[in-house]
Amino acid sequence: MVTFSPADPAFLEDPFPFYEMGRMMSPLFLDDQKMWLVFGYSDIVDILKDQATFSSDFNPGRTAAEDNPSMLGADPPVHSRLRGLVSQAFTPKMIDQWAPRIRQRAVELLEPVVSTGKMDVVRDLAYPLPVMIIAELLGVPPEDREKFKEWSSIIIAGLGTGLDGQDEEVPQPTIDEISGYFSAIAEERRAHPRNDLISGLVAAEVEGSKLNMGELIQMLILLLVAGNETTTNLIGNAVQEFIAHPDELQRVLDKPSLLPGAIEEVLRFHSPVQATVRRATRPTEIHGHAIAQDQAVVTWLAAANRDPEIFPEPMRFDVTRTPNKHLSFGLGIHFCIGAPLARMEARIALEELLARAREFARTTEGPLPRVPTFIMRGVLTLPVAFTAR
Repeated sequence: MVTFSPADPAFLEDPFPFYEMGRMMSPLFLDDQKMWLVFGYSDIVDILKDQATFSSDFNPGRTAAEDNPSMLGADPPVHSRLRGLVSQAFTPKMIDQWAPRIRQRAVELLEPVVSTGKMDVVRDLAYPLPVMIIAELLGVPPEDREKFKEWSSIIIAGLGTGLDGQDEEVPQPTIDEISGYFSAIAEERRAHPRNDLISGLVAAEVEGSKLNMGELIQMLILLLVAGNETTTNLIGNAVQEFIAHPDELQRVLDKPSLLPGAIEEVLRFHSPVQATVRRATRPTEIHGHAIAQDQAVVTWLAAANRDPEIFPEPMRFDVTRTPNKHLSFGLGIHFCIGAPLARMEARIALEELLARAREFARTTEGPLPRVPTFIMRGVLTLPVAFTAR
């Protein structure tokens, strides 16, 4: 039994000692929350693969009128149908076609700051690039990307606030604004399809079934948030690790082919997504500890990613680590559908940054302002100085 606050700034700044303790004692029971925390790699793999026992649906009693769940909060067969529909529009081939556009946008963002020898990695690159790309990929006007970021930040701020899968409610005016915005675009695309993701989602069909408007809006909200927040954090976390480990950065500079592996190591060592939550659908147990039906189970992906039983020298940041079977994109039926896009955006952004800059150093001291949820890990600003290459 343990008590802690996931909103504690000290925890958000450095959760890793807690993860170390947690792995030794896993599973831990939070008496004040009546829920379980799981930290070990093998246990988390078992949980994420067993959706029959550990559900993503925290509202199983919803009525038919309310039945427009997010794909993240659904189990089969609802999840299977939603994933099948979005997979038709969000194909690897379509994602690969965006590589030149991502590179063009990254260059446009970097060129104005290179000559100054300083930049805010988040403000100047890690934040605007994914927002631009998801906006263009969805097919919405580029001038609306600030609106996208505002909506995304409001949604992210509520993630994990209850620690038990019951997130803080998004303000109704924000819900109404998002719903009205996407509804109007979807109706326009229904009448006049284009070569964009919203048109693809409107047209997608599996066994005679299409997304209804409520499902479509939930899907677009998910893609909006997942399509920019996690990639922003991945790019920012990568630069933080390169600053903290200059020898590893030098290995990448000397051999650029190491960059994809370096990104995988950032995903493991400094996971943009720290945890995910499941609900026990029936009484079960983990290592002899009884888990009651409907109790929440937090799986700490970031702790599993440093499990010494899986990763030799897990506290060492190693850009050549192989194999690297981290859990940062999840596992099983809920494995992140946007993982190829996130990896590609991060790779291209860092390729273009490292082609122009070296000898990075932070220009401020002390803790950086952080994304305000234990579910995700990233900084809101990262001012650095560098030497132009």
